[in-house]
Amino acid sequence: MKRIVSIIVACVMMVTLAVFSTSCNVNDTVENLEGDYTGLEGTTLNVMNWGQYISDGSEGSLNVIKAFEKATGIKVNYNDSTPNNESMYAKLKSGSVAVDVVIPSDYMIERMIKEDMLQKIDKSKVTNYKYILDEYKDLFFDPTNEYSVPYNVGMVGIIYNTTMVEGTPDSWSILWDETYKDNILSFNNPRDAFATAQFLLGQDVNNTDKALWDAAAEKLKEQNSILQGRVMDEVFNKMEGGNAAIAPYYAGDFLLMQSNNEDLAFVYPKEGTNIFVDSMVIPKNAKNYEAALMFINFMLEPEVALANAEYLCYASPNSSVVNNPDYSFNGNQYLYPDDAHKPKTQYFHDIDPEIRTYYERLWSEITR
Repeated sequence: MKRIVSIIVACVMMVTLAVFSTSCNVNDTVENLEGDYTGLEGTTLNVMNWGQYISDGSEGSLNVIKAFEKATGIKVNYNDSTPNNESMYAKLKSGSVAVDVVIPSDYMIERMIKEDMLQKIDKSKVTNYKYILDEYKDLFFDPTNEYSVPYNVGMVGIIYNTTMVEGTPDSWSILWDETYKDNILSFNNPRDAFATAQFLLGQDVNNTDKALWDAAAEKLKEQNSILQGRVMDEVFNKMEGGNAAIAPYYAGDFLLMQSNNEDLAFVYPKEGTNIFVDSMVIPKNAKNYEAALMFINFMLEPEVALANAEYLCYASPNSSVVNNPDYSFNGNQYLYPDDAHKPKTQYFHDIDPEIRTYYERLWSEITR
């Protein structure tokens, strides 16, 4: 019995030391804050974001949430379990969750503004908004810049394993190539998945012609027999582990995957692709509006924005990052392609509700 107690005590001491050591090594300090982060100590902020979509302290990176808590004294409840825009929208629309800050994509922000789901952002309290590049202001989804603050920019392309794929693909058609049956992945969300077929078919991704959506749906059904699966964050393990040969996904995530598997390569298809801007917004049911403003301002701090850009590998809309000579992705041709390498691009727009209902029904048929 004494020996068992000794073992238990030793284990408790080891766990305590490990926790203490880990806490001591957390990178949670921003040295040169420009904004005012006082006055809301002891309050709570609820943030909803995608998985793996913020610098979290791993591998020596800045733990942005911990750094915000340290700078402000605000407790953050951080939810990163939302898989896609549609799921996020459903949660907010139902009123089942109260969130102070959420980071949707452009077309979903457009929809939420139309449906009066967002609060206007008091820019006088977001002093770091000065760092947002002009090319990401006045965009279609928020033309007056009242409801959103850009967070990340990206484009979709094809990730492929050079040891499993012959040659260099240049078209969305490879996602339908039976040579790679059971080694092809596709998106598990309707807008991105439909877009792969729409670009291949030469369609406008924002069209309102049901016949065109039918044609794209039929194309996606053709793909079902050769797909390994439809995925979102699961794509990381699949592609990094060499368990799939081809996947359409976001350029920033490709760079993360390639850092773990040098056999991976990336291409923007010749038919064109989606460009997107993910932005920070404040829902109407936010409980801590002032803390939400503070968090948004914090995310635009030069040191914080740089940490997120380095960690996430997405293109930054923040001038302090883009103009920083120490930014490791400065001039990266996947994130910031020059005119000679820029693909043809289209933004997703919020579509007429009748068409949205129609393509969502088609998506249910495709994935059942």
